Amino acid sequence: MAEALNSVYKAELIDRREWSGVIEVMAETSKWVAWYNHVRLHSALHYRPPIEAHSDWIKQQTTTGVAA
Repeated sequence: MAEALNSVYKAELIDRREWSGVIEVMAETSKWVAWYNHVRLHSALHYRPPIEAHSDWIKQQTTTGVAA
């Protein structure tokens, strides 16, 4: 799973441009991770962002009394 994520990261961000240095890569990586976790629509989650699906799961656990 981690290797698949790394491949997506490299294909979508790293390999698409020339970088001026490590600081620039770190800043853009931070933005990409935020997008990946909070904005992108995931087909396996019925085209919802992962953070929304996780939030719904937490609410469900709370309302059903299941410990997270």
